[in-house]
Amino acid sequence: MPDSEQAGPSPADASDRGPAPERRPSARVLALANQKGGVGKTTTAVNLAASLAASERPTLLVDLDPQGNASSAFGIHDPEVHVYDALVGECVMKDAVHATELPYLQVVPAGPDLVGAEIELVSSDARERRLERALADLRESYEFVLIDCPPSLGLLTLNALTAADAVLIPLQCEYYALEGLARLTDTIARVRGALNPELEIEGIVLTLLDRRNNLARQVEREVRDHFGARVYDSTIPRNVRLSEAPSHGKPVLLYDIRSRGATAYLKLAEELLRRLAAAERTSETRTDAALAGGSDGAS
Repeated sequence: MPDSEQAGPSPADASDRGPAPERRPSARVLALANQKGGVGKTTTAVNLAASLAASERPTLLVDLDPQGNASSAFGIHDPEVHVYDALVGECVMKDAVHATELPYLQVVPAGPDLVGAEIELVSSDARERRLERALADLRESYEFVLIDCPPSLGLLTLNALTAADAVLIPLQCEYYALEGLARLTDTIARVRGALNPELEIEGIVLTLLDRRNNLARQVEREVRDHFGARVYDSTIPRNVRLSEAPSHGKPVLLYDIRSRGATAYLKLAEELLRRLAAAERTSETRTDAALAGGSDGAS
């Protein structure tokens, strides 16, 4: 966690304590984005972050939505220091971090000033990289950084996509959501071409799913047929407890861990971790094969 008390030993006493601990790899930064509102984006950001933290994965949730719903979901209202201050350079991001009831989860909340950030940042240098730079000093303190984006494709979302390693797209199973998905994937491709060549689509999460609804089942089939393995097996159902939890300032895990909503987000976190581990193994295998091939060629 970003805490000065957890800093490593000084060079003078390092030899007395044995070998230095292994340096934690940089956090995986995920932007949760969908320009359509009401699709469960903030609910997914809040509860996926909580589920990862419940798995003892150090996690930071950044509320980049001026509505501040991800902040209020943890009982944070009108914070003195928030993400806007870090974006405009009035503080470092570490100063805006707030603790939560979950030991492995911290939050950078949004505040009322964030509403004007898109206008104020327009004339700033490297305006699309403000969040990337603000997060740079924190990435080694967490395993995951989740960014809750606004329901738009404006400058704040552009900052999130530039700072992120990948995009996780919550998608409600309705017709208009499919139209919005096409625009979002086009935006991701443009950002990849101009600002962030490493940006990937982590996956698509189907939210607010009610399989009793014929249209919902049809949309699910179309999305899975078109995007294939990018669509997560885990889905998020409509659930009363998910709707109630924010009014109590808690993620659903702390509000009602036995609810269908809590179970769904725990499964989503497990699937995310499983997919990332599989991708890492595949990458290591390819690297080993390339090294072996180079060695054979050299001999």
